[in-house]
Parts: sequence; structure tokens; C-alpha cells
Amino acid sequence: MKQLILLLLFFSSTLLSQEKEFDFNSVERIPIYPGCEVNMKNQQLRNCFQKKIQTHIIKNLRYPKIAQRRKIEGRVFVQFIIGTGGYIDKIRARGPDPMLEAEAKRIVSLIPKLRPGRVNGKAVRVPFSIPITFRLSK
Repeated sequence: MKQLILLLLFFSSTLLSQEKEFDFNSVERIPIYPGCEVNMKNQQLRNCFQKKIQTHIIKNLRYPKIAQRRKIEGRVFVQFIIGTGGYIDKIRARGPDPMLEAEAKRIVSLIPKLRPGRVNGKAVRVPFSIPITFRLSK
């Protein structure tokens, strides 16, 4: 009986410690990428955020040499969480090849600290996903 009580206490405390995630489109204030103005409206911030993310990907992308030689191309879908501290967490990638997935994860891990999303003035975890297309020039 003691083991069952301890197990229930541990289980309930882990449930309480998990933070709720809010959809990127449902937060009152979306996460802010460095360089985007804080006083912008959410739609302007969304556009700025997406532009900065795209610029970041283009600037940091290094097509894996082996993937180039093997002519591996495709789209990698990357999902991650923008945490309450503004850091990127729980990066997941799905694509046509593990080399491209690893490169996509590396790029996303280099995203600078953001201002976290907010709901009722409180920082919240916000999931985000983006496709990264790897295409060789012909």
C-alpha cells in the first residue's frame, strides 16, 4: 500500500509540474525574435518572426557534403518548443534522410534566445513548426 501511495504522489507531482503549451496562433503575444519591434501588432510580429527565421535558416544552412554527393534532396519538417525562458527546446525533425534531419535540427538549435510568448501577461511554452527544403541547384 505504501508503494502505491508513493507512486500516486510521484505521478501527480509530475503532472502538476508539466507546463501547458499554447498554439502559436492562440497566444496573446507571440514569441518575439531579436530585431523585431516589441510595440508591433501580432500580425506584424508574425511576419517579422517568419522573415527572421527564414533569414536565419538561409544564413546557417550547410548542405551535408555526403547528401550532395548522393543527390539527396527533400523537405524536412522541424518542430520545436519556444520555452518560457525564450530558448528552443524539444527539436524534432522528419524528412527524407537522417543527414538532412540532423542539419535541420542543427540550424534550429542555433536560433537565438527569443522573448517568450505570453498569455495573461505570463510567459508560456509555444510550439512552432517550419519546413526546411534542401534542393540542389541544377
